[in-house]
Amino acid sequence: MDRPKQLIGVIDAPGPARNALAETIARDGLAVIAADSPDELPPEVSLVVAHARALSEEQWAPLCERLPTLVVSDSREFPGLLSAVDAGLVDYIVEPLRHGQLLRRMIRKVIELRRLEEARREDQARLEELNESLETHLAMLRLDQQAGGQIQRKLLPPRPQTSGGVTCDYWFAPWLYLSGDFLDFQRLDERHLLFYFADVSGHGTSSAFVTVLLKYLANRWQGEWDGTAPEALPPRWLNDLNRELLDTGIGKHATLFVGVIDLERRYLHYSLGAQLPMPLLVADGEVRPLPGEGMPVGLFPGADYPTLGCSLPENFRLWLCSDGVLECLPGETLDMRLRELEQRVLASETLEDLRASLALGHLASGDDVGTDTAIEALPDDLTIMMLSGFGNVDS
Repeated sequence: MDRPKQLIGVIDAPGPARNALAETIARDGLAVIAADSPDELPPEVSLVVAHARALSEEQWAPLCERLPTLVVSDSREFPGLLSAVDAGLVDYIVEPLRHGQLLRRMIRKVIELRRLEEARREDQARLEELNESLETHLAMLRLDQQAGGQIQRKLLPPRPQTSGGVTCDYWFAPWLYLSGDFLDFQRLDERHLLFYFADVSGHGTSSAFVTVLLKYLANRWQGEWDGTAPEALPPRWLNDLNRELLDTGIGKHATLFVGVIDLERRYLHYSLGAQLPMPLLVADGEVRPLPGEGMPVGLFPGADYPTLGCSLPENFRLWLCSDGVLECLPGETLDMRLRELEQRVLASETLEDLRASLALGHLASGDDVGTDTAIEALPDDLTIMMLSGFGNVDS
């Protein structure tokens, strides 16, 4: 569709000169209206061609602010030309009747530039409106995420807590507001303690939803346990969770460690699914990773998870860390970082000692995590869990 003709206003005193100027402008099909002064111009005018003699010095500035203005003059020495230039005219041309083609090109160029400027202003206004809407939605999303993070932390066990001579403490810090890490520690019965440590792939809302599902399933399976064969509980849980995650079809998998501590035997029954880094057992001045390997949970149908176990010494510390901890360690290779973690774990008596050695001591802990400061500082979801015992319990 052809664009409507732009109306050009010509301002000059009535007479043959004005008529000739109007005819020169109209030769290429431009619509022209002649007027004696700016006040006579209709609102449809897109551009003004004014003779330097037609306006007083005080009239140029209001006209140039109102409309794009081209000034014509019979000579460069015309007195009104300098006033028009100072007022902000778009351009000027001397002897316009001799340079009619140039004048018409200038007019069309100014009209096109004005059209582009109007389009730019419209785009800017639309972008400002979209940005305001986006900021509103981001604020709502941030509030939702913060609320979700508070709820997620309410699902975590109290810290620290001691049961059956085993003390559990942990540090839980989401990369943003919600975490893909999760853990739990609770009494199964008078003889057994249950704990698990999960790191769901990715981070954020979808990964956090998986941790909620894990908490729900763990509570249900705990209620269904008949109190026999504690060694079979960890691998059975991993098998069941693997099936549940695959059935959901959400494309999430997890690394997971599930342990059952037999308080009477002081023995740890456990199973794991691709846990990295491996749990580290510290006792008698030495540190060693717990043996075993298993497939990630929620990735491969029919995956089989091992039944493993080890005796727990009189005084022990068992450390479990999410893979985000490795981002805080020096070393060019994974093996170098794992060895570094072992050394720092060995030198740490408490959770605070390890956090300090990882340069994480300044970050929030517990219910205070999820602040903007923590968000900027954390490379990933970070979770550290430490179980210690049985030194304060009679043999």
